[in-house]
Amino acid sequence: MSLAASPNSLAPQDVNQFFSSVRSRTLELVKPLSAEDMMLQSMEDASPAKWHLAHTTWFFEEFILRPNLPGYTSPDERFAVLFNSYYVQAGPRHARDRRGLISRPGLDAVLDYRRHVEDALIDLLATGRPEICALTELGCHHEMQHQELLVTDLLHGLSFNPLLPAYKDPEPFPVTEAPALEFQRFDEGLTGIGHDGSGFAFDCESPRHRLFQPAFQIANRAVTNRDWIEFMEDGGYETPELWLMDGWAVRERENWDSPLYWWQQDGEWWSYTLRGPQPVALDAPVVHVSYYEADAHARWAGARLPTEAEHEIAFRDTPIEGNFADRNQFRPLPGHGTWGDVWEWTQSAFSPYPGFKPSAGAIGEYNGKFMINQMVLRGGSCATPRAQMRPSYRTFFYPHQRWQMLGLRLAKDI
Repeated sequence: MSLAASPNSLAPQDVNQFFSSVRSRTLELVKPLSAEDMMLQSMEDASPAKWHLAHTTWFFEEFILRPNLPGYTSPDERFAVLFNSYYVQAGPRHARDRRGLISRPGLDAVLDYRRHVEDALIDLLATGRPEICALTELGCHHEMQHQELLVTDLLHGLSFNPLLPAYKDPEPFPVTEAPALEFQRFDEGLTGIGHDGSGFAFDCESPRHRLFQPAFQIANRAVTNRDWIEFMEDGGYETPELWLMDGWAVRERENWDSPLYWWQQDGEWWSYTLRGPQPVALDAPVVHVSYYEADAHARWAGARLPTEAEHEIAFRDTPIEGNFADRNQFRPLPGHGTWGDVWEWTQSAFSPYPGFKPSAGAIGEYNGKFMINQMVLRGGSCATPRAQMRPSYRTFFYPHQRWQMLGLRLAKDI
């Protein structure tokens, strides 16, 4: 198996505990939701919470139980069609934009499906087979990615409700100011980036490779809402010279004049969040901005977006501590440092590292076939589980997308 850079990163007994904790966390995330909430699908890019519950279960069934547990029987063979996402080699799939129409099986049946697969997989893990442990660890990281999608997809779906309901109880923001914007210099040199082989990693983080990095500067914090409002008030959304051509076309077509979920009320900017409507916290990192907006802001600020190599070089020795999903805030907070709060756009296209080879079979479709027309982000967000993070972790989105927890940090040439 080559999907994980280090397939045996956890001992068998630790994989079992990891599996149980990840599965429990997903159920914890849906506890505040009604069955109706879990049917919401507001756009093709988003999926209903109930589908996330079922798809992550199908992943363990399809890639671990069916090939490795003799006599395994699914509760319903038709689930393979309903809950396959994009694995062409695994068979036919229900249309992505119609997942919200899958009212049956009902929620109880999906929860029974989860328990059925969990019981079977725990029995299989008891054999201690290294390849089963490695695939289970991969499935857990896959499910954590869907935990992040679950809450951000939900935010998008709930945002269309005129009642602006809250997923979590509203809480005031902590009174913390953003640090003054400063730039740290990094000298040129030959260095390596990519996963170092210790612990789990997705295939797209490897192979580790050398590159020559010119000298650069990178900001000590993310761009804040206060910074963004200054950009807006200076005509940032009305100045085509700041924008890439494709970005300006999207801005005009979509009538963008502020980040997603923002509106002005009584002279103050507000935003819809998973804690309901809240005044925009001026010193928190700006969130829900596309690559196009981030790139325009950086140009307006006399800077640029960092490359993903610059981001990794700058922060690979910084302890991974921050506002991740484990804190249950689900919103960026003032006082941002290096990790968490918002994913940070880079100017790097999501493409294979030199020497990259996807795994054989359907599981090789995990990342490789998406290496076109998307941009890399680094650093994790307030919806990312802490256990997912490592300096080499790359996520990726299309440049027009905004519904994820997407922000930016500035960089400069020297």
